[in-house]
Amino acid sequence: MPKWVPKAVVVFWLGFLGALVVRELFHQLSNFLLLLLVSLFLALAIEPGVNRLAKRGWRRGSATLLILMSIIVFVGSFLGAVGTLVGNQVADVLTNSETYVNDTVKFINDTFNANVDPGEVNASISDPTGPVQRFIDNQQRKVVSLSASALGVLLQLLSITLFTFYLVADGPRLRRVICARLPEERQRLVLKTWDLAIDKTGGYLYSRALLALVSAFFHWIAFQAIGTPAPIAMALWVGIVSQFLPVVGTYLAGVLPLLLTFLESPINAAFVLAFILIYQQLENYLISPRITARTMHVHAAVAFASAIVGGAILGPIGAVLALPAAAMMQSLLSSWGQRHEVVDDELVKFTPRVKRERRKKV
Repeated sequence: MPKWVPKAVVVFWLGFLGALVVRELFHQLSNFLLLLLVSLFLALAIEPGVNRLAKRGWRRGSATLLILMSIIVFVGSFLGAVGTLVGNQVADVLTNSETYVNDTVKFINDTFNANVDPGEVNASISDPTGPVQRFIDNQQRKVVSLSASALGVLLQLLSITLFTFYLVADGPRLRRVICARLPEERQRLVLKTWDLAIDKTGGYLYSRALLALVSAFFHWIAFQAIGTPAPIAMALWVGIVSQFLPVVGTYLAGVLPLLLTFLESPINAAFVLAFILIYQQLENYLISPRITARTMHVHAAVAFASAIVGGAILGPIGAVLALPAAAMMQSLLSSWGQRHEVVDDELVKFTPRVKRERRKKV
């Protein structure tokens, strides 16, 4: 046996055991790493505002706390308003359930030429051994587990808030500690990358906010015309949730106004569903690529692919973080390497947007 074989066997098994240890550690720390990643994203998003307040004489800790508390108050007020609206609607449904059932059965009989007896439907709903009452009883038994889950989510949000606060309030000190370990050239590269991450994250939030505003405006017009309950609140709900929760946000946002409208009028609910689907297609192919390209300077195909990849890896959170990460990587890659003059060929000829606009003016 050659002398190197025992050493190779030992190195192989040590590497295998080390890989198992790293895998187990990553599995145990995955939730912590995800919280840290979300905190870093929020820190990059609010740091420009903190820097502006710091230049005006604010302490970084106070400025960071002010911005974080403003975000928490806005999100809490928005969710509280929507929750109150939904709670009132649910209470109204429970109080006047027989009326809603009669109207719905009448709509089904008239539209689909059915012969459903509303009395039987109401009797099955009020039957203690019926499927509806069993479902309600099962949900009541899950109150404790749902409360524990809600408490866990609150603890995670508190952890994210604390991490974000320390990352922003002590941002200059953290960057100074990192740069102190690196030579001057690497320091400039780290600071350039950090500044680029802040810029792209801010561009992402700006594009999302602009898309949310456009979506809320058009949905408000549609909901007002159709007769959806609380059209302004529902339009804001659709605009904010659909833009800041990619992939699943669109479906979560559309369910609430659809259900509320269905309770009032099933016909109007069909119009709400049709408008949401049509607007989503227009946004995906016309509105979102243009706004994303102008605010983040990222290709529409790259933005779409990054959202899919991020969602596949980390779920909805990954879809949210993927776009600014893709924009940052695209900017870093575009600044590296040697550039050459492009040959003259029909496949590479195009007219820049600025030149087309100038020609129109002339």
